[in-house]
Amino acid sequence: MSESGVRSRRRAYIEQRPMDVGGGVWSVPVPIPGNPLGYTLVYAVESPGGPVLIDAGWNHPDAWLALTEGLASVGMDVADVRGVVVTHYHPDHSGLAGQVRESSGAWIAMHEADIALVRLFRDVVKDGNHKDFQADMLRRAGADSHEVAEGVANRPEPPALPDLSLSDGDLIDLPGRRLRTIWTPGHSPGHICLHLEDTDRLFTGDHVLPDITPHIGIYPYDRNDVDPLGDFMTSLLRVTELGPIEALPAHEIRFPDVSARAAEIHTHHEEKLQSLQTLLAETPEPLTIWEVAARMTWNRPWDQLPPMLRGMAAGEAAAHLRTLEVRDVIERTADEPVRFVIHS
Repeated sequence: MSESGVRSRRRAYIEQRPMDVGGGVWSVPVPIPGNPLGYTLVYAVESPGGPVLIDAGWNHPDAWLALTEGLASVGMDVADVRGVVVTHYHPDHSGLAGQVRESSGAWIAMHEADIALVRLFRDVVKDGNHKDFQADMLRRAGADSHEVAEGVANRPEPPALPDLSLSDGDLIDLPGRRLRTIWTPGHSPGHICLHLEDTDRLFTGDHVLPDITPHIGIYPYDRNDVDPLGDFMTSLLRVTELGPIEALPAHEIRFPDVSARAAEIHTHHEEKLQSLQTLLAETPEPLTIWEVAARMTWNRPWDQLPPMLRGMAAGEAAAHLRTLEVRDVIERTADEPVRFVIHS
């Protein structure tokens, strides 16, 4: 959602091709229809027991065709896939995991914190309350009735329930290789990076991207029992400890120094927090989450953001507000919608 001040170097999907990236790893671009990110890079890691996929792409016929044909072009059959490790539950990463499992009998693995969310989303959809839940969250953030109506439309179905639960430090079932789970919460509660120790490279999912910064939000927006941005910034510092190893992200392009980029993103968010603190200090009246989001800087003006992106912006504003609240810089009112003001 937010930019780090550099134009993205990702190429259009039509220019992408499956690629041997060395060390027994291939990347397969899988399109995300109608999304400005364009595509997800699905990685296939070779092993004597069959390939393991890192992420699976969006659940769409065009994406399935791209995944299966892309694997075939590098000599792999989707029927031979051993497993799918999902870096996080978001639909552009988890969407096709269930279809891969149906075609191959592969297991699906995800961090336990995101599995809990998948279960919750599936229960909400089963009960038929998902639109009411979303609408209530938007209202409490300060969105008007028109924005609420647009914001609850066309939500993707929740992903397949994984078979395997991962925790920090777990090794993936990848015969002959060492692929270790590193828990990096922030972009989602259970986001993971994966350190391929036998070649010293890091699959970063959405945690560290070369040019843009991943969306960090709170859902529902007014939660006061979590601090995803604080978690994210702690996770960034953990990644910097790995040193200048190559990063294989799920979007954009591979890059050589994950440590330096993680430190740069950490600085970006500290600067954003300072800007937000200044905004609230200069505003005499308490602001709703929606009002804060409308006054923050995004990759395009607020009035040009479509409803889905306004909702994401509100989630990201809420995450920054929550971190300032945890730091005891601001406080929330007891109103509904909730409002924030500089700590007295």
